[in-house]
Amino acid sequence: MKTIAAVLALISAVQGHCKCIPYLTVPNTFPALVANGGATSKWEYVRKTTNYQSNGPVTDVTSEQFRCYQLAPGNEGAKTMTVAAGSTIGFTADSSISHPGTLQFYMAKVPAGQTADSYDGSGAVWFKIFSQGPNISPSGLTWPSQGAKEVTAKIPACIPAGDYLFRVEHIALHSAGSLNGAQTYISCAQLTVTGGGSTTPKNLVSFPGAYKATDPGLLINIYYPVPTSYTAPGPAVFTC
Repeated sequence: MKTIAAVLALISAVQGHCKCIPYLTVPNTFPALVANGGATSKWEYVRKTTNYQSNGPVTDVTSEQFRCYQLAPGNEGAKTMTVAAGSTIGFTADSSISHPGTLQFYMAKVPAGQTADSYDGSGAVWFKIFSQGPNISPSGLTWPSQGAKEVTAKIPACIPAGDYLFRVEHIALHSAGSLNGAQTYISCAQLTVTGGGSTTPKNLVSFPGAYKATDPGLLINIYYPVPTSYTAPGPAVFTC
């Protein structure tokens, strides 16, 4: 009994020093689009994801699943939402974003001759429209998206009208101190953007391909020692 008590005391002391937590995977999906002032039904405009029942993450950044995490090829019955350039859109988080981590949004312009419901998003076509990292202080990192039930971003007002795929990712970093420990939750919705301008976004990337498992924004101990900076994976955010 004394040995067990000593081991438990040692574990408690180590956890208190390193500010670490056990390896946990808390369910999270982004099943519904938020647009035009409200949320849609689940999977109505969002392609159904592989984790729609298991709620688990993608951990392999080289996997085809890292693009839209789709359960099956095609649109899976999802419809296409019409939204205005410059408007705010997003996703619901089911049941909420439980883990600390980075929130990012991307868009991909659908090529001529295809539509949002037929496009697979392959190739270097994705541009980042939003990235939200931590608030950093000597006592630790805090993450604005943690606990959110809904996440949104603004469509750049200058992009051309047309069909787009709209991708959200939340990269949970609670276990990111080891290779492939970052846990990414992803969904893609289908949009037709109206209005807009004539600016073609730069710094286009592909999924998979945009990230490496060793990127400092994916391989990081966010607890101890407390980081003094954080660099999110992927390109710079596109601005008009």
